[in-house]
Amino acid sequence: MSKVLRCIVIDDEPLGREVIESFIEKIPFLTLSNSFGDPLEALGYLQNVEIDIVLTDIQMPKINGLELIQSLQNPPAVIFITAHRDFALDGFDTGAKDYLVKPVRFDRFLKAVNRAKDYIENTKKPKTEALTDRIFIKTEGKLVKILLKDILYVEAQGDYLKIATEKTSYTTLSTMKSMDEALKLPDFFRVQRSFIINLSAVQAVNGNMVELNNGKVISLAISKKEELFSILGL
Repeated sequence: MSKVLRCIVIDDEPLGREVIESFIEKIPFLTLSNSFGDPLEALGYLQNVEIDIVLTDIQMPKINGLELIQSLQNPPAVIFITAHRDFALDGFDTGAKDYLVKPVRFDRFLKAVNRAKDYIENTKKPKTEALTDRIFIKTEGKLVKILLKDILYVEAQGDYLKIATEKTSYTTLSTMKSMDEALKLPDFFRVQRSFIINLSAVQAVNGNMVELNNGKVISLAISKKEELFSILGL
């Protein structure tokens, strides 16, 4: 049986809190530990109580949701809930697991908390299991370790793959299928046949083009657009 995950809700609007609280009650693996209209009270609570998931608005008086999460030394899994789509990319920069736009639908909420649940379960696996924060590739006759967080994108180039990081890039004989199995949501997304991107590296989305932090612009397949926009809360 899965562990019950403890949640708190932070929103200065009472109706917004009530909606999310009612959603939490419907999901067996969630329990509401507390609910706050004042983000500073929530901050004090988070500094003293261990919580699994924080569901927070962004625009609030005194301190906004982004600032609140950034002030925590070891933040829980975070899902931002707001009426403003423009904050989506900023939300993912904080390590948020999802971003929901008001009015929030229950099916979309369920998808977000399942994503947070998967993240929590994966990060709390015993250390004796295989390391999942890195990959080893064969390049130039040797095995090279690459941390997943450093990967910006992977590009198919015939029988080879180009793996780009902020500092350098590597070429290895491999397939996109095998890389798809190593690089998965919630951190990576295959935007088209030839590219997998790190979602935390997304700087902007313009129509069918995705711009990464290093300036790389990659076209987005039409069949992938709706899914990507849903993930980014756009």
